[in-house]
Amino acid sequence: MSLADFLPKDVSLTIAMAICTIAFVSGTARGFSGFGSALIFMPLASSVAAPRLVAALLLVIDFVAAAPLLPDAWRKADRKATAVIVLGALIGVPIGTYFLSVLDPVTTRWIISCFVAALLALLLSGWRYRGKDHAWLSVGIGGLSGFCSGLAQTGGPPIVGYWLGRPIATTVARANILLFFGASDFFSMVSYATTGLITRDSLLLSIVVGPVYAAGVAFGASLFGRASEAVFRNICYGLIALAVIFGLPALDGILR
Repeated sequence: MSLADFLPKDVSLTIAMAICTIAFVSGTARGFSGFGSALIFMPLASSVAAPRLVAALLLVIDFVAAAPLLPDAWRKADRKATAVIVLGALIGVPIGTYFLSVLDPVTTRWIISCFVAALLALLLSGWRYRGKDHAWLSVGIGGLSGFCSGLAQTGGPPIVGYWLGRPIATTVARANILLFFGASDFFSMVSYATTGLITRDSLLLSIVVGPVYAAGVAFGASLFGRASEAVFRNICYGLIALAVIFGLPALDGILR
C-alpha cells in the first residue's frame, strides 16, 4: 500500500504533509506543557481540511500519543480534585460534540478562530483563579473545558488557568492537566464515535499523521525540566497567535 491509500479522497499529499508539519509543532507543545496542541493545530489544520475531519484526527492521535504520559501523571496527580472536574467534562463534551456535528464548516472555523483567540487572551492576561475550592466551580470549569474539547479539542486554557492558580507544585498541576485530558479524550472518543465523527477517513489519516504527532509529544516531554518554561511558554503563545491569524477564513483568498 502507498501513502495515498491512507489519505481521504479530498486530502492531497501536499495537504497531508502540511497537516503533519502542524502536528509535529503542536505535539511538541502538548508534550512539554500538557496542553496547547489544539490551539495550534485546529485553526491551521481546519483551514486546509474539513473541521470535523481534523477534530476527529486530533482526538485520535492525541489520545494514542499522550497515553504513555498517563501512568506518571496518575502517580503525581491530585486524583480526588481531578475526579471532580472530570464530572463536568462528562456533561460538556457531548454538548460541544453536538455543535461540531451540525454546524457549517466555515461557521465552525470562525468559531474555532475566535474562540482560540479569546482563550489565548485569557492565557496572556496571566489570570489565575486564586479563590477557595468549591465543588460546583470545579464541575463548571470541567464542563466548560469539556464543551471546548467536544467542539474543537480546545479545552486547555480554562483548566490551566484554574490549576496553575492553585497553591500546588508545578509537577502536580501538570499531572492534573494530563490526567484530566486523558479522561476528557476518552469521553470525546465515545461521543465522536456515537455521532459518526470518527470515520474511516479520520482513522486512516491518523496512521499517517499519528507517528509525526507522537514524535512531537515525545520531543516536548523530553524538554520538560530542561528548557526554560517561560521561554517555551512565550514561543507557544506566539505559535497560537500565528495559527489564529493564518487560520482565519477571511484570508482564504490570499493564503490558499
